[in-house]
Amino acid sequence: MRRFWRAMTCALGLAILATQAPAQTYPAKPVRIIVPYAPGGLTDVVARLYSEQLRQRLGRNVFVENKPGASGIIAIEEMARARPDGHTLMIGNISTNALTPVLLAKKMKLDYEREVQIVAPLADVPVFFLATTTEFPPRNFGEFLAYAREHPGKVRYGSAGVGSYQQINTEILAKRAGLDLVHIPFKGGGAEILRDLGNGDIQVSWFNITNPVGMMKTGRVRALAVAAEARLPQHADVPTLAEVGFPGMRAAQWVAAFAPAAVPAAIVATLHAAFVAAMAAPEMQEAFARGGMLMPRPAALADAGGWLREEMASWKRDVEVTGIVVEE
Repeated sequence: MRRFWRAMTCALGLAILATQAPAQTYPAKPVRIIVPYAPGGLTDVVARLYSEQLRQRLGRNVFVENKPGASGIIAIEEMARARPDGHTLMIGNISTNALTPVLLAKKMKLDYEREVQIVAPLADVPVFFLATTTEFPPRNFGEFLAYAREHPGKVRYGSAGVGSYQQINTEILAKRAGLDLVHIPFKGGGAEILRDLGNGDIQVSWFNITNPVGMMKTGRVRALAVAAEARLPQHADVPTLAEVGFPGMRAAQWVAAFAPAAVPAAIVATLHAAFVAAMAAPEMQEAFARGGMLMPRPAALADAGGWLREEMASWKRDVEVTGIVVEE
């Protein structure tokens, strides 16, 4: 009997060491962060800010690889298929990692909830409802509503793809306001949307506040409203959606880090701690303030999964309200 318990104790000790080993040797090589958009958009900007912070904290090179297309499915599947050792991550957002898994599940070659895990929320971002100034006369939200009602089927709005934040939010707005708008999806995400908005190829879109400020200053686009709980100090002349008559719509986008579900818990905890530590860095605080982004309240790793599930359920309810069908 003593021999049996000695053997069991030895086996248990080896098992504990086995679970600890990955964290002790991690990272063993450069860390790759996959971004589901072309360079230049919000998610790419956030990924590059954090990649430098992770490099400092993990002691290894961290590089960003852009894999745009298919509403984030290309990036999600590549990340989920990667070796689950913590050396391949994905930084996604509200569209790719809350909406796509719900609305486009049949188009994915994986079970998202079983094969993907959240590592940490990284940023909250207020969102402008932007309009082009190129051959588009509305100067405020009320004038936009009047123009769109007078020109049904003529106002084009851009989004990052079928089932994206921009599409769902615009369709919710259209349903509440009685508008007939035309959806124009973009494969490359934010940079392409902003370019075509400035050119007047599309008339309106929701856009995070990190990129359009320069075009707002030059007058190529104007903000008609902001999806935020209160007016932003740096854009105090832009009313909130509640102020223009549409309370209850989404207050902000978010960005978060993800990993394959099979990555050991010890490695995920190491990554989570590195991301949280990065948030406290003065240069990160400065970059977020300069870009108008908000730091999420650091949450325990155990809470992140429940938060994401509620986000997905909430968006599913919103889609049901609009009647959008995004999956054949």
